Amino acid sequence: MTIALPRPFPPMEALSVDEIPKGKDWQYEPKWDGFRCLVFRDGGKVDLQSKSGQSLTRYFPELVAAVASIKTTRFVLDGEIVVPQGRTFSFDDLLQRIHPAPSRVRRLASETPALLIVFDLLLLDRRIFTKDPLTARRKLLESFARKYLPGHKSIRLSPVTIKITEARKWLKQVGATLDGIIAKRGDLPYESGSRRGMLKIKNLRSADCVVGGFRYNEGKKTVGSLLLGLYDDRGLLNHVGFASSLKNEEKKALTTKLEGLIASPGFTGDKPGGPSRWSTKRSTEWQPLKPTLVVEVSYNHFSGGRFRHGTRLLRWRPDKAPRQCTMGQLRQKKVDVMKLLG
Repeated sequence: MTIALPRPFPPMEALSVDEIPKGKDWQYEPKWDGFRCLVFRDGGKVDLQSKSGQSLTRYFPELVAAVASIKTTRFVLDGEIVVPQGRTFSFDDLLQRIHPAPSRVRRLASETPALLIVFDLLLLDRRIFTKDPLTARRKLLESFARKYLPGHKSIRLSPVTIKITEARKWLKQVGATLDGIIAKRGDLPYESGSRRGMLKIKNLRSADCVVGGFRYNEGKKTVGSLLLGLYDDRGLLNHVGFASSLKNEEKKALTTKLEGLIASPGFTGDKPGGPSRWSTKRSTEWQPLKPTLVVEVSYNHFSGGRFRHGTRLLRWRPDKAPRQCTMGQLRQKKVDVMKLLG
């Protein structure tokens, strides 16, 4: 009888919190800025499963080859796929790896090879470890790494610490290349799809942005989101993201205010709704504004000239001159994350 995990197998997930939990039962890891991945090896077959249960196998042939080269034939690992760029990681290069054309997949595998960072061992040979506590699984994973991964360039073991001072040091590096830190209960089993006993902490930062435009709510004549802009070194206002965390009771008055400021071009550099595989008809429908309003927003990651996710509106800044809202406020020193991997 073959011992196996059900497929797809939802990974354990993390609940967002504001503070690092303290106590002897917690251990801490860097939160890597990549794609969550469960790795299944069964004989000569290798499968890479995404967090949502979809297959990533065809997009990362170099990782499939790396996993297939490990000198044992049945295991399941939990980890993260990242793409190194020098001594840091590039999420933009990672996004480019998800491409439908096999020829481009092969070329990118050579030009921007991925790295698999592993942090849990769920199955090895004929044993499933999901019911074992994390502390036991971590010891098994470290033994697995010592035996099968020494000197392996494409698969690395994620560091871990029980020292909260070390975790705080990692958290300070958020925004450069780390996405935050993960806190895990060492005394709990691996609970597929659960957020119990696994927390993520992100060190949110803020930026002052020009409101260069807005979008209406779909099907309504009230504002749905603000389009954010920052000035570059050439003095051009570039679209960098959006904020949609607007209070319902304020939308009517805000809509009237914004409609009084509608004027082209809004953005003089990069504009909303540029061509991409994620573009929709609605993404090109927006109203340009005179660049007079400034807001402060919180965000957790900025790369490729954009806020990676939606931002949260903190406050309006009538005291701030729009021309003071520059890309320079987001520049950070890069951290050598490869040092963390040993």
